[in-house]
Amino acid sequence: MAGGRVSILSWILFLAIATVPLTSSAANSTTIYEELKAQGLPVGLLPKGITKYEINGTSGEFVVWMEEACNAKFENEVHYDSNIKGTLGFGWIKGLTGMTAQDLFLWFPVKGIRVDVPSSGIIHFDVGVADKQFSLSLFEDPPDCNPQANVDGDGDDDVLRAAW
Repeated sequence: MAGGRVSILSWILFLAIATVPLTSSAANSTTIYEELKAQGLPVGLLPKGITKYEINGTSGEFVVWMEEACNAKFENEVHYDSNIKGTLGFGWIKGLTGMTAQDLFLWFPVKGIRVDVPSSGIIHFDVGVADKQFSLSLFEDPPDCNPQANVDGDGDDDVLRAAW
């Protein structure tokens, strides 16, 4: 009887371990850029310099880490915090934190990104007050990212830059 319980417990433990999704970049050989591409998104949404990432294979929740916050220039300037979080799905990122975009001297948090129809060549950035549209071609390659001053809007060490 005791041997039967051990076998059942072993089987339950095996099933529990076998069904846990991979959640760390160390556990697989993909990059966050390959994850973006597999989800129908351009790899240039995230800058060069990512040192580590984790993604939950079931929920799509992800976190990326960089050594320091930085800015990249597309059509508008985009600020990346050293940690960026969100939920990744096919053609979209929701619940995004750690990314802000400049428009007309103001910085807006990017809350989501989506590509409705890849053949349209358009990508949408949800900045809360508006839906900004950009050409997908702007995001073909991960941009260089330059360390920049804080853009959190608190006035401490923000740098005013002209909008394009």
